[in-house]
Amino acid sequence: MIALEEMTDEQFERHTLGLLRKELGPYGMARFLSTFRTGTGDYTRDRHQWLDGLTMDEILKQSQSRV
Repeated sequence: MIALEEMTDEQFERHTLGLLRKELGPYGMARFLSTFRTGTGDYTRDRHQWLDGLTMDEILKQSQSRV
């Protein structure tokens, strides 16, 4: 098997679909694929709205308070 880091996107997709089919069976794989959502929006734009103007210390403090 090719290392995951060396796989093309197409090879990686085929590999992961094979794993899903093996572990979940055809019905489980179909069910997962029907419920899987990639999401919507523009994460980069939204991230700038959340983080612009914050210092690194403020970001670290907020992330540590969520642990």
